[in-house]
Amino acid sequence: MRPKGLSFRRRRKKVTLTAAKSVLIFMGEIIIILFIAFVLVYCLGMRVTVAGSSMETTLSDGESVFVDRFSYNFTDPKAGDVVAFLPNGNEKSQYYIKRVVAVPGDTVQIVDGVLYVNGEIYDEEDTEAIKNAGLAEEEITLGDDEYFVLGDNRNNSEDSRYANIGNVSEEYIVGKVWFYYASIRDFGRVK
Repeated sequence: MRPKGLSFRRRRKKVTLTAAKSVLIFMGEIIIILFIAFVLVYCLGMRVTVAGSSMETTLSDGESVFVDRFSYNFTDPKAGDVVAFLPNGNEKSQYYIKRVVAVPGDTVQIVDGVLYVNGEIYDEEDTEAIKNAGLAEEEITLGDDEYFVLGDNRNNSEDSRYANIGNVSEEYIVGKVWFYYASIRDFGRVK
């Protein structure tokens, strides 16, 4: 028979070992999923918006690109890579997106609108003559951690030819641009 009136005694439910084990497994799975998501976003998913027309026709103003911040921990940027960097390490600046045309130890010079790397014409398709050689009018030899970068739209690009950018130190390169997204119909790998 149950006593009448208020009772402040609660019946305690017993926690079974299987229920506790299920909760711990579930929490472990969530932690693993969050870790994998963090690694993927950190390594492959940093999103940067292209500002300006300096990389046309490869990338256009306003397009979003994804930057791989992971691979350059194991390899160095190569000529032809499209990279995102902070000019002179200025963290208050926007990210610049340019193509690497010369790597540490290379020499660079622009003569009569033609780009020379290590004394040879840089292999380019469909590029018009470079109107302003800037700093590259005289031969430049890159240091041990310096890269020479140019926009694909050579005559409308603020890049290593100008003193406010200059040769880009490896420590200022954030990562390799690998994927662009403009719209549902316009996306793909950056070449």
